[in-house]
Amino acid sequence: MTFLTIVYAVLFYVATALMVAGLARKIRQYAKTPAPLKIPTTPAPVTRTGVVMRMFRELVFFESLFKSNKWIWIFGYLFHYGMFLVLARHLRYFTDPVWTWVDLIQPFGMYAAFAMAAGLLGLWARRILVDRVRYITALSDHLMLALLFAITGTGLMMDYVTHTDIVAVKEFFRGLMVFNWQPIPEDPVLLVHLALVAILMIIFPISKLLHAPGVFFSPTRNQVDNPREQRHLSAWAAELEK
Repeated sequence: MTFLTIVYAVLFYVATALMVAGLARKIRQYAKTPAPLKIPTTPAPVTRTGVVMRMFRELVFFESLFKSNKWIWIFGYLFHYGMFLVLARHLRYFTDPVWTWVDLIQPFGMYAAFAMAAGLLGLWARRILVDRVRYITALSDHLMLALLFAITGTGLMMDYVTHTDIVAVKEFFRGLMVFNWQPIPEDPVLLVHLALVAILMIIFPISKLLHAPGVFFSPTRNQVDNPREQRHLSAWAAELEK
């Protein structure tokens, strides 16, 4: 077993543990944070079914973003759905036999990486070219976009420039899942790609990317607009009334 195999095996165990623990902690924090007021963004649904449908449209179609800014919607849609297809395509490295639907999306996943890169460049250009957005953009925002673009770029390089032994890559990750470590290919582009992915996994729970699970806990999206029919009382406020 090579030194690189040991380093990357330990790295991905640590990155996975930190990501899962960090996500669990943040989701618990979101769930326990009270919403002191009824603050759904209007026009808002007046039934729980309406809230579910609104959340569905928000998650699948980015409805509010579409209404507010078409250019951001286009780039955001390209990035998010490109990333979804790319991640789904990567499930082939963890399943044996490969699930049928994962096998079917392989051709689309190859080109989805270009859509992901185009979306990232568009969103990054917005943070540089639009004055009011540039004013509130921190260095961490640029670094996060650079990290995502570097991951996408190295992934594309392995598809179209330096072809990596994907069978060996699959054996490496399948081995990690059952604690039976297999040698990792010593391809420089692959090693950089995997190191960047591990970094992303580690910082994900403390980054702005956490809006992915956070949207489900947003009171502007998950509340029913019924303040006249039903009084909204947080648990901490109820304690004060006793």
